[in-house]
Amino acid sequence: MTVIVPAYNEADHVGDTIRSLQTQTLKPAGIIVVDDCSTDDTGQVARSYGVKVIRPETNTGTKAGAQNFALNGHVDTSLTMVLDADTALAPDAIERLSAAFDDPEVAAACGFVVPRHVRSVWERGRYIEYLFSFSCFKEVQDFYRRPMIASGCLSMYRSDALRAAGGWSTRTMAEDMDLTWTLYQLGWKVRFFPQAVCYPVEPHTYAFMAKQLRRWSHAFLQNVQLHWRGILRIPYLFWLAMASLIDGIVGSLLFLLILPILVVAASPLFLIGYVVDAPLILVPVLLAARRRAELGKALVSFPSFFVLRLLNGWHLLAAVWKEFVLRRPLVVYEKGH
Repeated sequence: MTVIVPAYNEADHVGDTIRSLQTQTLKPAGIIVVDDCSTDDTGQVARSYGVKVIRPETNTGTKAGAQNFALNGHVDTSLTMVLDADTALAPDAIERLSAAFDDPEVAAACGFVVPRHVRSVWERGRYIEYLFSFSCFKEVQDFYRRPMIASGCLSMYRSDALRAAGGWSTRTMAEDMDLTWTLYQLGWKVRFFPQAVCYPVEPHTYAFMAKQLRRWSHAFLQNVQLHWRGILRIPYLFWLAMASLIDGIVGSLLFLLILPILVVAASPLFLIGYVVDAPLILVPVLLAARRRAELGKALVSFPSFFVLRLLNGWHLLAAVWKEFVLRRPLVVYEKGH
């Protein structure tokens, strides 16, 4: 297996990422860091760890472009793994994740994501969001062998299936979702292995979080527009995508428009609408936190989830307006931190 680490101005983090790869219980055959024309010491730091560092002549413009630069001509192993340059792995993550490929019908597998730092309101909100989605929704999706997305921060692929799908496409702002849905349409399975844990550095300020949410919101809508006809043949995935789209739009309108009107026009008691589903979220979050011995961290972080949910809603509605109404798709890839 070869690990591709796309990196742009990640001198502060790429060392931790490489160390976590070099200390795995199952070591990769090769580690390739793609220094995508960084303006800092990313390449120099990576070379100091003895890994292969490649650099395109010009910046590729997207993470997909950097990963394809490595895939085409530098990977000759049967499995390919991608890992963000700001993401560290649990010591047994590769061993755990590679077990998915004992099934010859599996083309991709992803793991459990936990923020490395949980300090700011944005990191705390993301921490709760991940505990909830990865321990609840993702488990159900995996039961049907249809995770909605093999997360780009950590995913492993069967190299021949990856190449047959055309590698990572730059036609949307979410190459990982695009590739996942393409693999399904080609007849492959995708798996989620929660035992394989990774720890990315999440946006810790409003400005960085807003950039990431803007990109994610546009990317989801772009993939729905691109793939809806193709996933009609995959009923579970189609209805999962449609349910996510409808729930996102309706929920965002409720929190950002309908509830404020009701609070002002009718009664302040409608403020309870913002947290009425709190018990449904809190129970799986606390169960997941208990398994990680992080109950205190989860309880302290829980209120931040509702702040992040409002910001999520705002960016989704803005993306719907721009992508579907104004027909002005997002075409410039911006890093989330």
